[in-house]
Amino acid sequence: MKKKKANFNPAFKDLRERIERARGQIQEEETKRPPTPEAPQNDEDYFLKAISDVTPLDGPKRKILKAPQPNIKPAHPPPDDKRDGLNHLHRLLEGSIEMDISFSDEYIEGSVKGFSRKLMKRLKMGQFPVQDYIDLHGLTRQEAERAVRDFLVRSRSLGRRCVLIVHGRGLNSPDSFPVLKEGLPRWLSRGPVRKIVLAFATARPYDGGAGAIYVLLRKR
Repeated sequence: MKKKKANFNPAFKDLRERIERARGQIQEEETKRPPTPEAPQNDEDYFLKAISDVTPLDGPKRKILKAPQPNIKPAHPPPDDKRDGLNHLHRLLEGSIEMDISFSDEYIEGSVKGFSRKLMKRLKMGQFPVQDYIDLHGLTRQEAERAVRDFLVRSRSLGRRCVLIVHGRGLNSPDSFPVLKEGLPRWLSRGPVRKIVLAFATARPYDGGAGAIYVLLRKR
C-alpha cells in the first residue's frame, strides 16, 4: 500500500522554528541594550542631576558675600557732557585755551596762535637776552600765581621783552609733583597776563633747564 503524499510544501516545514529563534535573538539584544536615560524636565532637575554625586567639602562654615549697596558711587564720576561744555566755556572766557601748549615731564612750551616759528625757535635756543627773572621757590600755588602776574605786568611796563621764571622741578613737593610748573601754562594764558605774553619755553640748561622758563612779552 502506497504512502500518501504530504499535502503541504516542505519549504515551510521549519518556518515556525525559524520564527521562534528570531524572536529569541531580538529579546536577547534588547536585554543587553543600556536603558535610555530620562531627560530632565527643567533646569532645576538638570542641575540636581548634575550635582547628584558631589561631596561637600569639610571645613568652616561657608561665607556668604554681601550684595553691593545700590547707593555706592563709583570711584570716578561718569562723563558729564553738560559739565564739560561749561568748563570749556569757562576756559574760553578766561582766555586759557588761546595758546598752543605742549607739556611733558621735562619740557613745556606755548605760544599765541599764529606766532612765528622762527621766533619760537630762537626763544627755545635761548637767543633772546634775559632782562629780568623771578624765583618762585618757597611760594604756595596762589602766592606764585600772583607773583608771576605782578612780575610780568611790571616787566612789560618797563619795556622788557624776555624774562625768566624759575619755578623749580618740584623735587621737594609731595610725591615730587611739580605743582608750580604744572600751573604756569594756565597762569600765562588767562587774566591780564594773556594779553602781554607772546610765547614761553623751557629754559636752556645754563638758565635753569627744566626748572625754569623763558617768557617773551609783547612790545609796549
